[in-house]
Formats: sequence, structure tokens, C-alpha cells
Amino acid sequence: MITKRTDLISFRIKFYFETKFMLRLQTIREMSDSEDDDVPRLSSHALAALQEFYSEQKQQSNPGGDDKYNIGIIEENWQLSQFWYSQETALRLAKEAIAAAGECGRIACVSAPSVYQKLRELHREDFSIYIFEYDKRFAIYGEEFVFYDYNNPLDLPEKIAAHSFDIVIADPPYLSEECLRKTSETIKYLTQGKILLCTAQVESSLREPSLQIELRLILGN
Repeated sequence: MITKRTDLISFRIKFYFETKFMLRLQTIREMSDSEDDDVPRLSSHALAALQEFYSEQKQQSNPGGDDKYNIGIIEENWQLSQFWYSQETALRLAKEAIAAAGECGRIACVSAPSVYQKLRELHREDFSIYIFEYDKRFAIYGEEFVFYDYNNPLDLPEKIAAHSFDIVIADPPYLSEECLRKTSETIKYLTQGKILLCTAQVESSLREPSLQIELRLILGN
């Protein structure tokens, strides 16, 4: 999985710089071909590519309709340690959460936006689902979005009552024991008992007495 992520990052960086270079080269060529024209102009092909790029950026910043639940509609921000699940992984986790929550259950997705998106894609009305996320781009999901900073694990709005979720599915954004410990405080507050924890953290750290929760562990993404 790490290799695939590294390849994807390298591809995106390479594509960005190659596109930027080609646009600059096109501008320079047209400036040299139009010495009598003080305003540089892009070719129709370059303009079309640029317009397509801006259109994609606009869609990602303000997606609408059913598309807003597509995994990847909001791009990963690696500075926030964001790496979205594959469709297959998100579907598997969503089905596990549905089975555990039961009919008309309440599901909390803590730092697991891909699972929230897949759940909403599968069951738009059947379940009460909330997404607890630091990245405010996910505020497009309206009242189901809850701003969440693991550094303040119990700083939650009044509408989120203690032990009000049938299951909590969580994927701590960082592998540090501090992050896991603080996220566990949130999990204990939210859940009625069922937890689905996804992490690459070493299992020994999950035996910390301070956690005091039973976890179903899925290693990796």
C-alpha cells in the first residue's frame, strides 16, 4: 500500500510540473512569434486544458448532488496525513459498520471520511451517520459534519450526546501513541460499546491501561 501511495504521489507531482512547464513553454513560443503583440496568448489547446483544470478544481471545492459522496471527490491532503481508502476497503468497512449498527442504527466515523462517503452512498436514509473530521472541506456534508481535533478529544457540540452511537469506526490520522490515546477518549465518549478501529499502530500500544476499551482491530488501509 505504501508503494502504491508513493507512486501516486510521484505521478501527481510529475504531472503538475510537466503541465506547468508545457504551459510556460507555449507562452514563450507565442511571445516570440508575436513580437508586434505586447500581450502573450495561449493556443486554443492550452486554453482548453487550462479551462478543464479550473473546472475540475471548482468541482472539487464545491461538489454537488450525488457526486459529493464519491471517494476522492475531495482530494487527499498529505500534510494532514490523509490517504483515502480504496473502493473495496471502504465498502468492506461500511458493510461491517452496517451489520454492527443494526437497523436504523447510529454510526460515527472518526477521521474516516472514506467510510462515511461509502455509507452515504449505500444507505442515504437508513442510518444516522456523522463524520468527525478536522478538515473543514468536509463541511459540505452539512449537519452530519462535526469539526474534530484529536488534540481536544471531548470538545464536541452539545448535539453529540455521550454513548449515543451504536458503533464508532475510527482511523487515527497519526501513528503516535498520543494520537491513539486521545482518539480513544473520543471513541469511549461516543460509543455504546461497539468499535471498529483501523490503524497501522503496533498492537502492543493498544494494550495501554489508559485505553480501557475493547477494540476490533484491522491493520493497515
